[in-house]
Amino acid sequence: MTASALARPAGARARVARHSTWWQAGALVLLGVLVVVALLPLDPVANDLSHRFAGPSAPHPLGTDQLGRDVLARLAVGARLSVGFTLVALALCAGIGTVLGVLAAWCGRAVGQLFQRTIDVLVAIPAVLIGLVVVAASGGAPGVWSLLVAIVVAGWTPFARLTYQLVVRERAREYVEGAVAVGAGPLRIAFRHVLPNLARPLLSHLCLRFANVLLTVAGLSFLGLGPQPPTPEWGAMLADGRQFLFNAPQLVLLPALAVVGTALLVTSLGRGLERRWTTGPTGQF
Repeated sequence: MTASALARPAGARARVARHSTWWQAGALVLLGVLVVVALLPLDPVANDLSHRFAGPSAPHPLGTDQLGRDVLARLAVGARLSVGFTLVALALCAGIGTVLGVLAAWCGRAVGQLFQRTIDVLVAIPAVLIGLVVVAASGGAPGVWSLLVAIVVAGWTPFARLTYQLVVRERAREYVEGAVAVGAGPLRIAFRHVLPNLARPLLSHLCLRFANVLLTVAGLSFLGLGPQPPTPEWGAMLADGRQFLFNAPQLVLLPALAVVGTALLVTSLGRGLERRWTTGPTGQF
């Protein structure tokens, strides 16, 4: 085999890496634009019934809805709630799942098997059903807190499963045996030595789970289990606009594009981090 033949795979990998870097940079720029737009001082509830279903114009770049409210303002303020709420819920899911996964992995094989079977049962329960149960338990009053509880109850399991698997693998490493030999306690080893070494795969998984949580938030809000009108939220905006799908399709297409586009951008960043942080021919962290 010639030297040029050997060099072609490396060159192909370099082109893929450059393409991935440019794509990640573009995703970061677009997410930055989203953050800037979300922070603009816009009024999402100011209405003008004389300008219902108005098309794009200088005062209303994306037009108005059925009540004469500015669609851009509602999308921007909705981003604060949809994306901000997703980040808060994701942080809680990651924190709870990671801690439980570490503890289960350190409590022996029997506890670990019970832990995994429990996760299997919880994963089989749809988030919508959990949301309905939470709303019913809270007295039938849907809102932000009910939605947050439903998302956390349904969303901590993937982090717990991944953390459990990673910690079980890390326990066989030499540095853990060395820490045990010098008399370090199990909790100190788990949280001071093992967990920091899992930061990269867990952070990558966090980005990859963002899309799932965002879509779940939008879906539950679409069903009326989230913030109530007139609070703008992307899923609730989809529900409000579906009755005008044929007269004003932008009322459905724009919030749907916001949800899907944001999910794709963050997922692409997660994939990029995953590729950047993998080592070895098998692609293991």
